[in-house]
Amino acid sequence: MFLKLPVLLLSPTDPFPDPSKANRDGLVAMTRTLSPKQLLEAYRKGIFPWTENPVTWWSPDPRGVLPLGQFHVPKRLERAMRGGKFTFTINQSFDEVVRGCAQTAPGREESWIGPGFTKANGDLHHMGYAVSYESWKDGELAGGLYGVKIGKFFAGESMFHQVRDGSSAALVFAAKTLQAEGCILFDLQMVTPHTKRFGAVEVKRSEYLKMLRVAVG
Repeated sequence: MFLKLPVLLLSPTDPFPDPSKANRDGLVAMTRTLSPKQLLEAYRKGIFPWTENPVTWWSPDPRGVLPLGQFHVPKRLERAMRGGKFTFTINQSFDEVVRGCAQTAPGREESWIGPGFTKANGDLHHMGYAVSYESWKDGELAGGLYGVKIGKFFAGESMFHQVRDGSSAALVFAAKTLQAEGCILFDLQMVTPHTKRFGAVEVKRSEYLKMLRVAVG
């Protein structure tokens, strides 16, 4: 469907257009490449990639965010975490978390995380921008999430679980860690029924872009 829209096909050196001028769906541009440089420029402008062949770049309106000051932990999950069901780490299993997020699962028969996304995010990780938050149970990886951190901004990309509550616990750990580090914008791209349970809300793209400019510095 997106191929029918009038949209720019950018070269690897072309700058991304102003996302505020995109339509509500938010398709901003397409490229044939996906590089760390393109990712960093895009995230700083409020744009993210969504497909790989071609690479499509988006900035939808409204935008999903997780207000860290209003973060909510469901009671059952809070009891499980307080009871010591999980332990947590940061960047101890980045590649494994990305692989877990790329796997199909019931309700997610297709994955948007292909080889290009995996390599580009791995490169960002080695550059110090892509971060993973892991939950563990009995010494085994229970779940995790990864995203891109720039200044006081965090773009949550994907999460997965192998144990019940594994991804939810990792999300809580990530949110608390980011808040303690001074993060002021946790981007979710879109609100889902799952993230809504934790306090996720939609904001207008214009408001999101204002928040982003402050967060990335």
